[in-house]
Amino acid sequence: MSTAYTGDVVRGGEPAVRDLGDGLTLAKVSVGAMDNNAYLLSAGGEQLLIDAANDAATLLDLIGPAGLRTVVTTHRHGDHWQALAEVVKATGAESLAHADDAAEIPVVTRTLRDGDTVEVGGHVLDVIHVVGHTPGSIVLAYRGAHLFTGDSLFPGGVGNTRGVKKDFASLIDDVEHKIFGRFGDDTWFYPGHGRDSTLGAERPHLPEWRARSW
Repeated sequence: MSTAYTGDVVRGGEPAVRDLGDGLTLAKVSVGAMDNNAYLLSAGGEQLLIDAANDAATLLDLIGPAGLRTVVTTHRHGDHWQALAEVVKATGAESLAHADDAAEIPVVTRTLRDGDTVEVGGHVLDVIHVVGHTPGSIVLAYRGAHLFTGDSLFPGGVGNTRGVKKDFASLIDDVEHKIFGRFGDDTWFYPGHGRDSTLGAERPHLPEWRARSW
């Protein structure tokens, strides 16, 4: 893996690029007024985009002539799919989202469930359903070493549940058991906004997150 990768990106700036090994490459960009992260995975002549959040021209330039096989939307909030329809129209890509959020996403050609997989260039990403930020939020896991967490997990805490206690309880439970309980401290995660982190850096703070209820 490249030691130069930090995951720090700014809107209009250069993508942050990382070699994930075995021919799989990650490119991260920031798009839109809310500084959403979009992630392009490339391998074997195929590409997969996680969250066509905004700035379609930026995303299409990142995709380039190699084209796009798949777009996965991590959850239904509008700041994560503003460019989805335009990107799908321009590339013909399949558009995937969890079944519980699909009705509020403008273009979904196939729905996902917990335990499903998504492939790009022979590399498999596992779908993990994490309920609370939205009913159909998902995390994509690659080899237990890389997690794309959408707005369910950030450095410093879980995603916003708008003060709804049952949603927070669901989210913190799912994050603790399905993410921290399954993967090791070296696992790197890539959130829907802002900087990346590792599970090891965040794990000591889980009791604090649960106690503060946000």
